[in-house]
Amino acid sequence: MADVFQVRIAVRGYELDLQGHVNQAVYLQYGEHSRWQCFHAAGLTPEVLVGAGVGPVVLETTIRYLKELRAGDEVEVTCQFLWGTGKTFQVEQDYTRIDGTPVARLASVCGVLDRDLRRLVPDPAERLRSLAAVPSYLGM
Repeated sequence: MADVFQVRIAVRGYELDLQGHVNQAVYLQYGEHSRWQCFHAAGLTPEVLVGAGVGPVVLETTIRYLKELRAGDEVEVTCQFLWGTGKTFQVEQDYTRIDGTPVARLASVCGVLDRDLRRLVPDPAERLRSLAAVPSYLGM
């Protein structure tokens, strides 16, 4: 299995709120960016997924904020998939400043949508494994 996937993101000035720190909604965007980069690394591009008639969906997300991110900061956002049984799986993401300071933790419940039926596929791990070029990025 590969190391935990991570992406480095530089905080941009337009992402800040009135307090001068990253707006809470931007953390969701950082998480989404990291998940898509992980999917790309695994070979699960939008073209592959749409061609197979499926797409990842987020069903629930929780964020715990630990420290501020400010303009000029850089943050590493990890992406770790946790597989179980059933139609859903977990994605855990840690946000850490490059100096090692933990900033936030995002936990999501996700699934894989059958784009024609508009229903979750029964075994998302197997479906993604069958499409991925490098399934180790997905913890498989």
